Amino acid sequence: MGDGALITTKNLVKQYPIGGRKFTALKNINLTFETGEFTGLVGPSGSGKTTLLNIIGALDNPTEGHVIVMGQDTRELKHRQAARLRTEHLGFVFQTFNLLPVYTVFENVEFPLLLLEMSGADRKKAVLKALEWVDLSDKIKSRPAQLSGGECQRVAVARAMVKRPKIVLADEPTANLDAANSHNILETMFRLNKELNTTYIFATHDEKVIGYLRRKVTLTDGQVIEDVSTTPRYPTANEEMS
Repeated sequence: MGDGALITTKNLVKQYPIGGRKFTALKNINLTFETGEFTGLVGPSGSGKTTLLNIIGALDNPTEGHVIVMGQDTRELKHRQAARLRTEHLGFVFQTFNLLPVYTVFENVEFPLLLLEMSGADRKKAVLKALEWVDLSDKIKSRPAQLSGGECQRVAVARAMVKRPKIVLADEPTANLDAANSHNILETMFRLNKELNTTYIFATHDEKVIGYLRRKVTLTDGQVIEDVSTTPRYPTANEEMS
């Protein structure tokens, strides 16, 4: 991996105080992620994958070590600077959809753009395009309660992608979905990764997600025990690659 890394972690350590002692959630993590990756942080519950994802996303700070995201050391960023990094360059997809129930699909997807300097016309164009990506153009006036779980997660993907971020961080994005909807979401993200060269990093233990990855970083007890390139095994994924 070259020097033009999008994300680099250097001797990353994360500890939490528990009952007068310290629990070490991450131990000396050294990883590099390049533009356009489709990578999973894989491991059982408690392995540290979500903690690592949150630190990469500047939602949490390491106890020791550094995370360099797009040339910026997140430990050195003030709160407002970290918020700007997330606003301008990062998209997030969580296992709980985190949609605003009183807002329409259009308004939920538009929400991240309100923090950017964009005209109303440009916001509308971006939202409609994002909803086209996830095949929800006919649901723009619906509210989350009127949608299925799979549709809600597709709205969440559109919201993450609407500003065309450099990086999308997805924490167990298929956890609340059945197999068919899981594959629908994953195929959509796989396609957007290829079309827009967006870097996707997942935290997951779902075999369906793992089947789409091109790189798998396995964590156990807060340590990286394996980091390997993989070939997507699902037929649709392989067709997308060809």
